Amino acid sequence: MERIAIIGCGGSGKSTIAKRLGALLDLPVTHLDAIYYDENWNPLPQDEFAAKQEKLVAGERWLIEGNYAGTLPIRLAAADTVIFLDMPAHVCLWGIVQRRWRYRGGQHHQDGVYDRITWSFVKYIWGYRTSMKPRVVAMTAEHAAHAQLVILSSRRAANQFVAQAARR
Repeated sequence: MERIAIIGCGGSGKSTIAKRLGALLDLPVTHLDAIYYDENWNPLPQDEFAAKQEKLVAGERWLIEGNYAGTLPIRLAAADTVIFLDMPAHVCLWGIVQRRWRYRGGQHHQDGVYDRITWSFVKYIWGYRTSMKPRVVAMTAEHAAHAQLVILSSRRAANQFVAQAARR
């Protein structure tokens, strides 16, 4: 595991797993929210965002967490490991509530946390497995057939995966 892409619904635990794995494997961790938004939380133009990811994946070792389906093929094509956090909606919703409590709202650029809870975000999370998961699965099959695919469907499975990585 030298080039890891972590994907999953908002609140699924991407940032947490990324920080833990990055520390264990001594990999540089990139939170896509931290590069997608500027210091004033304005989004980058799509071509600039894609170019930044192209530069990141050209490196020998990296861990990148985030969704951004429009640029997902860039990360998938270069990854040797894809971790898909396929958590149930209620787990993800609880994750965003915990994040809100931990960060007390607002944006925290250094951690890549863009902490906002809106009705549209809640609906996105609730419908992720129906609307986004099929797209993510198809893109993964198309662009990352060469990579090890790890699908984690519970917090317990995610914690066990990190524990196994620690023993390697």
